[in-house]
Amino acid sequence: MADIRKRTGKKGTTYQVRYPAPHTKSGYAFKTFDTLKEAREFRENSSDWEKTNSKSGMTVPDAIDQWLEICATEGRGGREPVTRYTYQNYCYLAEIMKGFAWPCGLVELKSTDVVEFRSWLLRTQTRYLARKVLSCFQSVLNEMSLRGYIDNNVAAGVSVQNATRYKTPVEIPTTNEITEMLQTADRLANSKNAQVAQTWERYRPMIYLAIDSGMRPQEYLALAGENIKENGIQVERAIERCGKLSVPKTRASRRFIDISPDVLDMVRHYRDHHATPNMYDLVFPTKGGKWQCINNWSKRCFGALSIEAGLMMTIVKNGKTVERPKYKPYSLRHFYASMLIEQRLNLKRIQTLMGHSNISTTFDVYGHLIDKVEQEQNSDQGMLSRLLT
Repeated sequence: MADIRKRTGKKGTTYQVRYPAPHTKSGYAFKTFDTLKEAREFRENSSDWEKTNSKSGMTVPDAIDQWLEICATEGRGGREPVTRYTYQNYCYLAEIMKGFAWPCGLVELKSTDVVEFRSWLLRTQTRYLARKVLSCFQSVLNEMSLRGYIDNNVAAGVSVQNATRYKTPVEIPTTNEITEMLQTADRLANSKNAQVAQTWERYRPMIYLAIDSGMRPQEYLALAGENIKENGIQVERAIERCGKLSVPKTRASRRFIDISPDVLDMVRHYRDHHATPNMYDLVFPTKGGKWQCINNWSKRCFGALSIEAGLMMTIVKNGKTVERPKYKPYSLRHFYASMLIEQRLNLKRIQTLMGHSNISTTFDVYGHLIDKVEQEQNSDQGMLSRLLT
């Protein structure tokens, strides 16, 4: 049986109807009205109870699923539906949201529950991803509030500061700079100086492979001839920090990467015609038949390439002005990832190609690029832009 309770507070006098609600822990739900007449009408109309009960019975995961559907079909908050790329990203974030053990239904949710959710995110996810997920959850509750499922957004004001272990976004070469690197490698490999040409006969295919595959330096330095397949490279080995030849540390790092046909031919040609015979099946061994040292590769190849390509920067070190390469060998890997993101490749596929054990690593390192692509895809266009597309 429903009853009406008069409430007087800072906002004046209101009338609260308490009515049976089987889906709640107490067995009752509450709805507040400004006037006694509205409260009586609601109490006397059982169809209103049923309608409100159906809303009060909605779980948080149900609300998240409905939000996803709204994003894809109607567009949240009256906006256009999100793009397929953004929707796929939201699906990943939604799974994280639903992974939390929500203690109650949607209508019973309190700000303290959201704070506990934030704490769980910070314990289980990277800070960037925690911020991203919490922002989406606020969007979920905002949409549910607009549609009358809840009275207000209890997540408003609960946030995660925008900071990660990456103090600044990773530095990524531009397409023009990558082109300059490749052209410089070509020029050095065809140098009239026999020693330079011989050195870059080996370094050139390595630079091309690094850019085309996104492999880590410790992976392509350890590349085995048998891991060159018909259409790509199977990553099965890596050089440890101690300098030992070993397998990649994680299962995710052992992966297959599609390689451009021209680059694959270049790598095969070096393996078959120029590589020093060695007992480790190395594609790019030293003259002594061992694997190259990562530090030596960084200085003798990448450093020399940067100087020749004019990709240097001036810094002050120990009170002295010195020049150093603008990028590091790992920057080629970041460039590869940025191209995958710009091409709107599925994030799960990007995670696989990069060899990340957890997709949170992909979000954490390249989140600023993912955000940029999403904003570009979902931004409102002016009148002429819409007419001319």
